[in-house]
Amino acid sequence: MFSFIALLILVASFIVIYKSLYGNKWQIPKESIPSNWKTILKEKVVFYQSLSTKDKQLFEFKIQEFILNYKIMGIDVVVTDKDKLLVASSAIIPIFAFPNWRYNNLNVVQLYPAMFNEDFQTEGKGRRTLGMVGTGFMEGKMILSKPALHHGFSNESDKKNTAIHEFVHLIDKSDNIIDGIPSLLLEKQYTIPWLDLINQKIEEIYKNKSDINPYGATNRAEFFAVISEYFFERPQLLKRKHPELYQILDEIFNQDMTKRKLKKFW
Repeated sequence: MFSFIALLILVASFIVIYKSLYGNKWQIPKESIPSNWKTILKEKVVFYQSLSTKDKQLFEFKIQEFILNYKIMGIDVVVTDKDKLLVASSAIIPIFAFPNWRYNNLNVVQLYPAMFNEDFQTEGKGRRTLGMVGTGFMEGKMILSKPALHHGFSNESDKKNTAIHEFVHLIDKSDNIIDGIPSLLLEKQYTIPWLDLINQKIEEIYKNKSDINPYGATNRAEFFAVISEYFFERPQLLKRKHPELYQILDEIFNQDMTKRKLKKFW
């Protein structure tokens, strides 16, 4: 009996290892992106526009890599190349300084035709959600309103980008908890100053003494996602109005957004 159980455990272990190595093999782009994709990036993604020629090539590679390895599907909506490029750009922008980064907590991005409610319905009452990261039975899924996705790249002055917001939640979740502390990117010596700063800035929001999106006062996790939108959308303004926040976000994302360049590659 013992030998039989041991054999079952051995076989099960082999299956798990085999699947992890070969079941979901990571795909690497083998060709340059199509010219029409470059046109879309030039027209819609300011982050891409500001990169050097070399960094643009890296961005294009990472865009292709994302599209190859994560499913982007529509729920009652047609998914276009532009949709895919904007989703992928939202994923790559926050982690661009970390070329080997993979969203291990994501399998599929679902695009909805409009805002949705807690039952994922796009009609009826309570439709206030623009995007969300799934948990429980929705683990590995991200849901985005298609109009919100496009709005994030059409308005560069409102300090909002729903898709980047949700991907920052995934970055936060990479240590298995969404708590506003991106442990894999934030060096330990910055953790306490970061939390103190979050508490201070949330208090300023409550007192109506802040230009930060009030939704950031919901909790630390939402504050991190909201202020990250601000960092990537209006870096100059953030640095001027909230220099301490800018400095720590600079450390977290390893990007000097006011100069639109990377500090270093890891």
